[in-house]
Amino acid sequence: MQREGSLYTVIFTTVLCGICSILVASAAVGLKERQQINQILDRQHKILLVSGLVSPSEKLSREGIQNKFKENIEMRLVSFETGEYATNIPVETFDPKRALKDPNLSMKAPPNSAGLIDIPKYGLVYFVKRQGQIDEVILPIQGRGLWSMLYGYLALDKDLNTVRGIIFYEHGETPGLGGEIENPKWCQLWVGRKVYNSAGEVQLAVIKGQAGSADSDPHHVDGLSGATMTSRGVTNLVQFWLSDSAYGKYIKNKKQQGSI
Repeated sequence: MQREGSLYTVIFTTVLCGICSILVASAAVGLKERQQINQILDRQHKILLVSGLVSPSEKLSREGIQNKFKENIEMRLVSFETGEYATNIPVETFDPKRALKDPNLSMKAPPNSAGLIDIPKYGLVYFVKRQGQIDEVILPIQGRGLWSMLYGYLALDKDLNTVRGIIFYEHGETPGLGGEIENPKWCQLWVGRKVYNSAGEVQLAVIKGQAGSADSDPHHVDGLSGATMTSRGVTNLVQFWLSDSAYGKYIKNKKQQGSI
C-alpha cells in the first residue's frame, strides 16, 4: 500500500485512534478502584476537618486519616421516612450516590428549592467522639448552586441546633466568587449559628450583605460577594436537609428522647 495515499492515512489514523482508545480505557478501569479509595479518604479527611479533630495545617498520611477516622467517628444510617435508625442496611457499604440508582433505596424528592429530583431513603450520620462521648454530629448536605451541585458536610453540636462547622468537598462554582464556599474564613462565620428557631422551624440562611454576630444574629451568615445564586443555593440545601424532608424528623426524635 502506498504510504502517500489518502487510504493509508485513513487506515493509519483509525488504527492509531483505536490503540489510544484501548490504552485510555484500560487505564481508566485499572485506576478506578484507586480513585474510589482516594475519594473515600478525601471525604474522611473533610469530616475530620469540619469536626475539628484535624487542623487545616496538619498533614496526615493515608493511614493517619484512616486511623483517626476509625478511632473518633461512628457512622449510623437514618431513615428519612421515619426519622429512626435503619438497622437492615450495612452502613459501611452504603453510598448515597449509588443509592440514587436503586429504586429500593431512593425516592422522589418532595418539592424543594435545592434542585434535588431524587434523594436516598436513608442518610448517613457521623458521630464525633471525644473521650468516649459523642460531642457533635455531622450530616452530609448537597444541592444546586449556580453552575453545579454542591456537596459538603454540616457539623452540629450535640444539642442538634448549634453549628460547629461547615465544609464543601465537591463543586464547580466560579473560583473567587461562588468558589468561596471553600474559604475557611467564610466557613468560620457559621460557627455558633443556630439552625432552628424556638418553634423548631429551620431559619439558618445565608443573607445578602453582612450578618451580625452569632449572638446577636444567630440564624444568618454573611453572603458571598458577587455570588448571590451560590449563596442562595447554600441556603436552600441547608434548609432542605435539616427539614422534615430529610434529617429533620430524626433531629426532632432525638430532641424528644433527650439523647442522640
